[in-house]
Amino acid sequence: MALFVNHLTHIDVSLWCSTRGLVGCSWQVDALLEGELGDDGMLFDFGEVKPWIKRTLDSGLDHTLLVPTQAPGVEVSECDEGVCVRTTHPYVMEVRGPAQAFTLLPWESITLERVTQHLSAQLTEQRPTNVERVTLTLSDEQINGAAYGYSHGLKRHLGNCQRIAHGHRSRLHIFQQQERQAGLEQQWGAWLDNRYLLEEADIAEQTASRLICRYEAAQGHFSISLPAERCSVLPTPTTVENIARWLAEQIAKQTGTATCVHAFEGINKGATALANP
Repeated sequence: MALFVNHLTHIDVSLWCSTRGLVGCSWQVDALLEGELGDDGMLFDFGEVKPWIKRTLDSGLDHTLLVPTQAPGVEVSECDEGVCVRTTHPYVMEVRGPAQAFTLLPWESITLERVTQHLSAQLTEQRPTNVERVTLTLSDEQINGAAYGYSHGLKRHLGNCQRIAHGHRSRLHIFQQQERQAGLEQQWGAWLDNRYLLEEADIAEQTASRLICRYEAAQGHFSISLPAERCSVLPTPTTVENIARWLAEQIAKQTGTATCVHAFEGINKGATALANP
């Protein structure tokens, strides 16, 4: 007997890739629970499935930086902040923060298949009575049009969004004169893809080639050092509301046309903003 729950929740993370660098990801989560019926005729109460799985994911790798500790050029060590991750290629990066901001995986690379197997095994170990096996399916959102992955941190956020290197993969809709602008969407989506978005006030050091972002949040001290070309600096916190507004202003200025932007934060949520040239 099996019980399934589709579109159960979403996972938003950043991961380190030895060819692409820091990558923002958003994955849809479907779940399949296998086992035997209880005396009540149920395998597991539907009302308990979602909160149990979501609670496990939220307290685990969701909103963390996934680090393949066996990847070439990756070094993980302890530091005053908690954990320090250094990389050498495709570019030099250093991230420091509390241990709960990282998911350290003894792999050479992070793949969707390996993460799926890892989480399925974790949930199976914690399975409730009657359940013999839990199998998750993680998938990228199917997006017809422009999309981009980005990483950021929100120091004022009281939840896990304060972690300095978590990310999202997001749609981008741009409207001018009430019509979608596919060319602009592709242009800006490609430019934003795999970038780190940060608030100007959080810049601790900056040179022509390098940028260091540092802040203190409720969970502890955080810092990240990246090539300047991989960063986009906003004058405000990098909430999805401010990202939408910033993009609308930049595009309206670029094109000389009133612009409305629908900026998504991962899957099925986001903000809109309108700007005039």
